[in-house]
Formats: sequence, structure tokens, C-alpha cells
Amino acid sequence: MSVPELVQRATEFDHVSPLNEANMLALEAGDTPRVDVQVEAGSEVVALAFAAGDAPVELVVDPRFRRGGLGHRVAASVLDDGETRFWAHGDLPPARKLARRLGLRAERTLLVLRREDAPPVDLRMPEGVTIRTFTDADAEAVVAVNARAFASHPEQGAMDLADFRRRASASWFDPEGLFVAERDGEVVGFHWTKVDDGIGEVYVVGVDPAAHGGGLGTALTARGLQHLDTQVPVVDLYVEADNAPALAVYHRLGFTEHARDTLYAR
Repeated sequence: MSVPELVQRATEFDHVSPLNEANMLALEAGDTPRVDVQVEAGSEVVALAFAAGDAPVELVVDPRFRRGGLGHRVAASVLDDGETRFWAHGDLPPARKLARRLGLRAERTLLVLRREDAPPVDLRMPEGVTIRTFTDADAEAVVAVNARAFASHPEQGAMDLADFRRRASASWFDPEGLFVAERDGEVVGFHWTKVDDGIGEVYVVGVDPAAHGGGLGTALTARGLQHLDTQVPVVDLYVEADNAPALAVYHRLGFTEHARDTLYAR
């Protein structure tokens, strides 16, 4: 069994992917990882610790080989090598138990919110702003707004033009689902939506800090939801658990908590 097959087996068993999108893209692209620990049984990969770039480590154990201490041994070896941060997608009970045994604490929580069969949303446009669909000429401006909007975000803020192009080359990418907000001819925000395996996603909503406070984020979110509602009945999004203003907006739009990812650290 290959690494992609291991990831697929774990995903089907746990109902959540053990690797986030950044690491999956790095894995598929063959990028040289910072951490790559593989345990094999015969010709099969049955456990994996993986991290690319500055990303935290993500751990995968084949469901058939769990409850024997394999995950603990792999995680402990990675800790011994100096790695200190681990994502637990879904924050499942076995992951919490392993974190306690390793002396790790929850450092960050990312909520997965879901909107299902919700009523239509209203779009209230801020004065002087237009929202339109993306064209390729917008790519550099979207990346620049993203960098300013997520300057303190450890994953999203790192997106450069090459990373944008790589994401935009994914099979799910639809330029008609990427919306750009303009004011006085300048891009001041965007909402990148995603539809994959029958589920929609508020993939990224980025607003230039200079445009905060005028309802642009809510307008962009609503415009994307109007598009997604014509495609799928279920829409997910990820948001930091301590981002109270964003949570208030998303709850008003009909989102409720569906799952959570937790970053554990020593």
C-alpha cells in the first residue's frame, strides 16, 4: 500500500483526512519534506509522520495497525528529533489520548463549521464596491491582498503566486467560484469558493486591512454562498475558535460547528 492509499484508508475509517491540503499538495508534487517517517509492514506503508515547509507534523496510522503503540512510537521518535507541533484533524479521542501521553497541550483550535439546507442569504454591498468573478489578470492582486489579510496566519499567509497557481491547477478549481471585490479600481478583497466531492467550502475570504469595518467580508461571504447554494446543499468552512467576530458573522449566515482540528505542542 502506497502513502496515498494509506491516507485514503485512514480518511475512510476516521471520516476526516489525516493530512491538510498544504501537506497533501506537497506530497503529490513530490516536494522534499522536512519530516518524512514511514513504517512499513512487508510492502505496505502502515504509518507515516509527514510535514512540509514550516507546517506542523501530521501523523497517520493504518486502522488495521492501531492500538499496538505504533502511533506513539512514531510520534515519540519525531519529538526526539526536535519537532514539537502536531495537527490532530477531527481531534479524535485517540489523538487526544496520544497527546496526553506525550505531554503535549492544545495550542490552537480550528473549527469546521457547516451550513446545510439553509435559507438564501442576502447580499448587502458596501458603498463604492463591486464584486465580480476572477480573471487571470487578478492573480497577483489576490495574492497581495491575501498576504496583507493573513499576515499573522501561519498557513494561509504564506501563499505566494506559485502556490496560488498550484492551487488553481487543482481539479476542483472553478474561476467562476472565485470572487474579487474592487474599490476605485483596486482589488480590496476576495472570496475563493470550492466544491469537491459534493461539498462546498468557503475556501478563503480575504479582506485588505485597509478595507475593514465596512461590511466587505460579510458581503464577499454572502456572494460566495449564493454561488455555492446553486451547486451543493452542504457548505463547510474553517475558522479559528478564538475569532469571535468571524464566528458571529458565520453563525448569522446559518453555520454551526461540525468538527474541529487541534494543534498540539510541547
